[in-house]
Amino acid sequence: MRRAKFIFVLFLAATQAPRAFTHLLPPQPQRVVDRIVARVEDDIILQSQMRELGAFQQMVEGHAETDDKLLKELIEQWVVATEATASHFPQPAQFEVDREMARLVSQFANVEKYQARLSELGISDNQVRQLLTLQIYDERYVDYKFRPSVQVQSADMETYYKMELLPELAKKNQPAPAFASVEEQIRELLIQRGISAMTLKWLDDTKSRLKIEIETPNGNP
Repeated sequence: MRRAKFIFVLFLAATQAPRAFTHLLPPQPQRVVDRIVARVEDDIILQSQMRELGAFQQMVEGHAETDDKLLKELIEQWVVATEATASHFPQPAQFEVDREMARLVSQFANVEKYQARLSELGISDNQVRQLLTLQIYDERYVDYKFRPSVQVQSADMETYYKMELLPELAKKNQPAPAFASVEEQIRELLIQRGISAMTLKWLDDTKSRLKIEIETPNGNP
């Protein structure tokens, strides 16, 4: 969903069939390294995918969600990925991914600090790049799907300006800008709110029609 907390971190490559959702890690001797945590239609979600998403969130946002929220997000990503793939929605250009990677790396003092954080979280630079690519893809798809349906009226923008922006600036003892100078920023913010609301409703409606089974640690739904 920068992107008003609407960020979905997509892990299914949009150009692949939904069954490619199940990328198992290589087995290691004498210990279980992965397990199924959920089934969505004919696909599965693995514990390793939850770990990867959590590590990515810590890298990008500084913290990870709980396991329940991670799993919920992964199921919702499946919904987005399946429809986007079926729609043949185009992948982002490589230079766009490079730009996002550069922004992420720039948050660290140097490349060595970035690499050290990757090692600490157990995630590779390639995984981060892939997840950023799919994040961009995901966000653009829902924007494409819902933006045309969002209607923002002048009254809505004025209400936000008076009831939200001005009080927030007053709390911080910051000067109030003229409405005209922030009108377009307010319009875009309200559009993003509308897209987020429509997306959440679409996800809830779609999930209610899907066969979803959550697995317990002992392997039973």
